[in-house]
Amino acid sequence: APFMACCGLCQYETNKLVRIQSVRLGSLKWSLNAVILLVICLMMLWNRKYQQFDLVVSSVTTKVKGVAQIQLPGEGQLVWDSVDYSGPAQEKNSFFVMTNVIVTKGQTQGKCPEVPWNGRLCVSDKDCQKGASTPQSNGVQTGSCVKFDLLKKTCEVSAWCPVEATKAPPRPALLAAAENFTVLIKNNIRFPAFNFTRRNILPWMNDSYLKSCQRKTDSLCPIFRLGDIVREAGESFTEMAVEGGVLAVQIKWDCNLDYVLQHCRPWYSFRRLDEKQSNKTLYPGLNFRFAKYNMVNGVEERMLYKAFGIRFDVIVFGQAGKFSIISLIIYIGSTLSYYALTTVLLDWLIGTSCYSAEIGQNYSEKKVESLPDKQECILCVSYVDEDDLRMVKKSKKKSLQDVKPASVRPRKLSVSIFSFRQEEGGHLRAALCLLQAGADPRGPPGVKPATRPAARPAWCSCGCCAPCARPHEELCCRRTDGACVASSPVFEQLVLQRPLLEAVLLYEDPLSSPGQGTRTAALRHCAYRQYISWRFGAPPAEAHPVIPSCCVWRIREEYPSPQGHYRGFTPSNATRQGDDDGQL
Repeated sequence: APFMACCGLCQYETNKLVRIQSVRLGSLKWSLNAVILLVICLMMLWNRKYQQFDLVVSSVTTKVKGVAQIQLPGEGQLVWDSVDYSGPAQEKNSFFVMTNVIVTKGQTQGKCPEVPWNGRLCVSDKDCQKGASTPQSNGVQTGSCVKFDLLKKTCEVSAWCPVEATKAPPRPALLAAAENFTVLIKNNIRFPAFNFTRRNILPWMNDSYLKSCQRKTDSLCPIFRLGDIVREAGESFTEMAVEGGVLAVQIKWDCNLDYVLQHCRPWYSFRRLDEKQSNKTLYPGLNFRFAKYNMVNGVEERMLYKAFGIRFDVIVFGQAGKFSIISLIIYIGSTLSYYALTTVLLDWLIGTSCYSAEIGQNYSEKKVESLPDKQECILCVSYVDEDDLRMVKKSKKKSLQDVKPASVRPRKLSVSIFSFRQEEGGHLRAALCLLQAGADPRGPPGVKPATRPAARPAWCSCGCCAPCARPHEELCCRRTDGACVASSPVFEQLVLQRPLLEAVLLYEDPLSSPGQGTRTAALRHCAYRQYISWRFGAPPAEAHPVIPSCCVWRIREEYPSPQGHYRGFTPSNATRQGDDDGQL
């Protein structure tokens, strides 16, 4: 027992391979493998699969510069610099530039008529509810209905008066000159896995370079003209400046940190983030309000600004790679499966008629071994008036002659030297007969021939079959009426001839010398095997060949059992057909 356990642990199992000697298939195989190898190498170099990668960690600061002179209603011409048009405190990794504005001057705390919105007007004080307010109103209602202008009356509100009345931004934009403003973007990055740091202002960039560089001629320049940013995003600055919008300044870092191929520089691109088309009628652009306060005659006043502008979001992304033997091994291991495509393609090609139907059938049989289920028994039937073999499922009630085949397969000649047709190998048969020149071609003396029942069963087509006790033995040599194959000279020469059968037995066991009774049974079984080789060739491995009843009785008549007892044909999945008296 310990030895058997050790043998089980020390065993190695591998897949079965089928080798086809073919110049075409061999050339196609190595050509496909070469193409796959080339693609794998190109993808490895292009995507740098031999490297370990780390994502970028980034920080961004910006500085906007530019001066513009604008004409504000009621204010005249004013000069605005970056403090005026940059709005409130900047958000992280973004900056805002005002391009248009609506100004409401001289607002103080008091009571004034509300601006009519959504067509809401009033006729009397009953239409105004004291203390009411909505998110769209400019103040809290006092409960009074007052004149807004000569024709309209609205509810009075407590608010910063006068309330903002203008809704639509001016066209063209008041700060259209912002197109010429510039912004300096400072981007510091780090790759923690490699302890590598860098900024977009590269080491060789000095002060004189930054004062003169332009993006039109130098893609690495960190100073950008706002009009160029909008233009490269595919937008018009003049149109976008009216209602504002959101633009992305994308900085991509794709760094190769290998010593020989070291390269780490930023790549800039721009695109619009807000949906200008779908938002054209529903809150388009970008705007917000802010106010500037002062004291006039002891009263606090404010100037309200509704600012329209463009927000620039700086988005930094990227990765750095460095050679790693582990990454290379993982990539090589993951790409080995691609070579299975060659096998799949060649198997498909062999299995189709594009190559060769005969080779495809042989290849399939050599590569795939079919095993029937334990509960299923497949019988193989060969009729003398048909060229193909029939695969039939065993039936317990129906005669085998009447069972419909599950499949039909071509008959193949056996490779045994003792299984040959009449027109080929006659000289070999004659030589074998000479080995047994003194043998009697008839049965052994003193043995009584088997007695065949006289009644002809209904399923018989040749007129020579005898009734059988089991349905799977009820088989004739023909499908249609005609002469019995057991009465043909070929059957006599290949199946019944005693010198040939004794030569076959001598070939199988040269030193055997069985007794007379045992010798007769051996000849009978050898005759069964000769018939199977002649009529079935090489039977399918998963099926049991069945000998017709007429041929079985003819063999028994020639080589009978002394006691007259025959076990008949009992197929099983564990043994090949012929382990009993009836089939070998």
